[in-house]
Amino acid sequence: MAQESSHVAHAAAPHRVVVIVDENSNPFEMGCATEVFGLRRPELGRDLYDFRLCSPEPRTPMRDGFFTLTGVAGLEAAEAADTLIVPNRPDVEVPRRAAVLEAIRRAHARGARLVGFCSGAFTLAEAGVLDGRRATAHWQWADSFRARFPSVRLETDVLFVDDGDILTSAGSAAALDLGLHIVRRDHGAEVANSVSRRLVFAAHRDGGQRQFVERPVPEAPDESLAPVLAWAQEHLDAPLTVSGLAARASVSPATLHRRFRAQLGTTPLAWLTAERLALACRLIERGESHLETVARRSGLGTGANLRALMRRRIGLTPLEYRRRFGPGTGPGPA
Repeated sequence: MAQESSHVAHAAAPHRVVVIVDENSNPFEMGCATEVFGLRRPELGRDLYDFRLCSPEPRTPMRDGFFTLTGVAGLEAAEAADTLIVPNRPDVEVPRRAAVLEAIRRAHARGARLVGFCSGAFTLAEAGVLDGRRATAHWQWADSFRARFPSVRLETDVLFVDDGDILTSAGSAAALDLGLHIVRRDHGAEVANSVSRRLVFAAHRDGGQRQFVERPVPEAPDESLAPVLAWAQEHLDAPLTVSGLAARASVSPATLHRRFRAQLGTTPLAWLTAERLALACRLIERGESHLETVARRSGLGTGANLRALMRRRIGLTPLEYRRRFGPGTGPGPA
């Protein structure tokens, strides 16, 4: 059954997301942006974004000549972007077009949000908007990036970095993680969960998780974490512990830690905290107004703990979150 939004549609124009596609751009990240920001959302009763692709040339050969993109807007479309997603491509040593870099600088100067997927961090850095800022990029280009842009604070072992008005993600699949993070930031956890279900993708992987895991596909089915994860998600309000989860999985706590690191790139405690915080956000969006009740039902214990976690992880207090995403509110400014 389609997930119902807790928000009421309003007449304000949706937030405009524009993707610049340039010569040799990667089609996967372009597809991720289209899937997350460009599709209609009948299950929500409204469209989340006004989405456009643009290019500096009428014909744009994509990566390795796989296909040629035509029929999209010209680079002038970037001038109206509220969020501008910049080009990414595998030839990171080749300078970007001057017109593209200037469009990025103008967007940044007027306050637009900038997003770089994978090697898009190189484009942002070349435009000069990342100086002194936090960012990430694919791990295999970390040395090259640091050598070329020493003033950027590169974080190499994370999925994505949210530095306010500039956001960057690591390798290709992390574009989906960052895209869902942006949807969650703009429209709340319920809407982001609806989008992730349509993608059949994990609703929330924290940006601080590692870029890669030791063993993405379990070697044996009986080592899968899926059963214990599903059970824990149904019992987040219970006093769950790492040792208790390990017993549920019939392994030692040390083995459970190894499997979480290998398969999810995080620790059991960090995963539990992220799941509980996501549940707390959903409860607030659905109308639960008592902070202590939200904390208890999400397993976060006290209102003070919930308040501290939300401020640290989301950047909003529970009251601010309720005002922005609670029942009867519009999607709010992105």
